[in-house]
Amino acid sequence: MKIAIIGAGPAGLTAAYVLSKSNYKVDVYEASGRVGGMSCTIALWNQKVDIGPHRFFSTDKKVNSLWLEIAGKDYRMVNRLTRIYYKGKFFSYPIRVFNALHNLGLYEALRCIISYCKEQLFKKRYTGTFSSWVQSRFGKRLFEIFFKSYTEKLWGLPCDKLDADFAAQRIKRLSLYEAIKNAILQGKGNKHKTLVDEFAYPTGGSGMIYDRMHERIKANGGNVHLHCPVYRIITVNEKVIGLELGDGTFCEYDHIISSMPYSLMVERLPEVPEGIKKLAARLRYRNTILIYLLINETDLFPDNWIYVHSENLKMGRITNFRNWVPQLYNEENKTILAIEYWCNDEDTMWRNTDEELAELAKREIINTHLVKAASIEDHYVLRLHRSYPVYKKGYRYILSPIEEYLSGIENLSVIGRYGSFKYNNQDHSILMGLLAAENIMEGAQHQLHRINTDYETYQESYIVTTTGLSKQ
Repeated sequence: MKIAIIGAGPAGLTAAYVLSKSNYKVDVYEASGRVGGMSCTIALWNQKVDIGPHRFFSTDKKVNSLWLEIAGKDYRMVNRLTRIYYKGKFFSYPIRVFNALHNLGLYEALRCIISYCKEQLFKKRYTGTFSSWVQSRFGKRLFEIFFKSYTEKLWGLPCDKLDADFAAQRIKRLSLYEAIKNAILQGKGNKHKTLVDEFAYPTGGSGMIYDRMHERIKANGGNVHLHCPVYRIITVNEKVIGLELGDGTFCEYDHIISSMPYSLMVERLPEVPEGIKKLAARLRYRNTILIYLLINETDLFPDNWIYVHSENLKMGRITNFRNWVPQLYNEENKTILAIEYWCNDEDTMWRNTDEELAELAKREIINTHLVKAASIEDHYVLRLHRSYPVYKKGYRYILSPIEEYLSGIENLSVIGRYGSFKYNNQDHSILMGLLAAENIMEGAQHQLHRINTDYETYQESYIVTTTGLSKQ
């Protein structure tokens, strides 16, 4: 059985690796020159950096077992420190009660508590938006302080135009009550992914996992074709027969696992109805721009990353790679920061030159007082097209008919952040790849589109610790 996997990100490589271990003939096609997708690791200034912050955390036994199978002993447990930058002050995240009270001041803290109590006593009508979801759990004032600005930077939409699915997937069951309970109990017994204070991280960067998968796929007889974009999947009578490469070459396959951008994949299917094609064209992705700055200092601030909630700054997130594992910087006595921005294709920022973007990042990081102007030595700009699927309010009404149509195409699986139009973490994409492989190898009937929404394993929780896999 010949299987093609489109895309060499976490989902695609996981599927290819699992299938290749069982002697399936697999070919992976990747448009770029590297594997790992948004979880790759790149070399800069004799150091290693990721594409923004990528922590790995899962409670799924299958996911963790596979991750450890690849990582071996080459990982460390990292103590997470993340904060929110708001109005020139740093707020601990997860919330630390006394830190928040001190930074907000008594008057503002009381406003937040009163706002939360009003929300609980006088429930407003749920509108299915991000703003209504968050306000119901935190109150209006905390929503305005700790959620609104960052979220609108990320998505380029007002919070009342953003679907609640984003909150449900990323914030899940978190509320002010849960956050305060976590602070009082100091994390004891906490299983909330948003609040975990420790995570596993490969000594070679996040991309080490996928580089190793790449090598093992080849060792198992599979192929990984880099710089080899796929133009479209070919179907006949709603059954996959192969794919067409970017150069027009046709390759025959028995099954295709796709993680190419969802809308492009659907629009280019040869037999797709016009109505489905029009729906796919309405789906939108958000772009990411990362400006890496080389700083001639080693002790800037202790955070792994910082969320920037200040409205007067366009940046959304700052990652300090010196605070992950020492193996990333080795003997170098300098720090690399990643300054993160988001925009749409039509935005001026997407068309700005690298120099213009670097000047913006330098100016803004200096304004936070985290870095001195004289210590910035160099910069590197990285642009990521279609990095976030946009959950505009009502997007499910667009997505559901497309999912139903695709489910009727024989021998096609869609997975990954790009491929399934899901705002996945690494663990979600790894799970998608695993279950897609099981569907092929075992004839399982896993509903891949349910992962990162209502999918549950209904198994005991296991986590990665210093000693390996441990029951939680």
